[in-house]
Amino acid sequence: MNHRKTLETILGGTSDNNIRFNELTGMLLSMGFSERIRSSHHMYSKTGIREIIDLQPENGMAKAYQVRQVRKIILHYELGDTL
Repeated sequence: MNHRKTLETILGGTSDNNIRFNELTGMLLSMGFSERIRSSHHMYSKTGIREIIDLQPENGMAKAYQVRQVRKIILHYELGDTL
């Protein structure tokens, strides 16, 4: 899945349980987020974004509540056009 399609799926809000972890993290990196990894925690930050996104994979998938957190940040900071 390409990053634009992943973004559309996340913003659609109907498939939070079906987002692959590597698709979510790849999308964040393509949006200009920096990644720091500590153990199973993948933390993403970006200049101008107050929140730090902390993700952990679960059987290759992103956790639904973390997908919701990412959606909330994308909408709050109007990042939908950064891809």
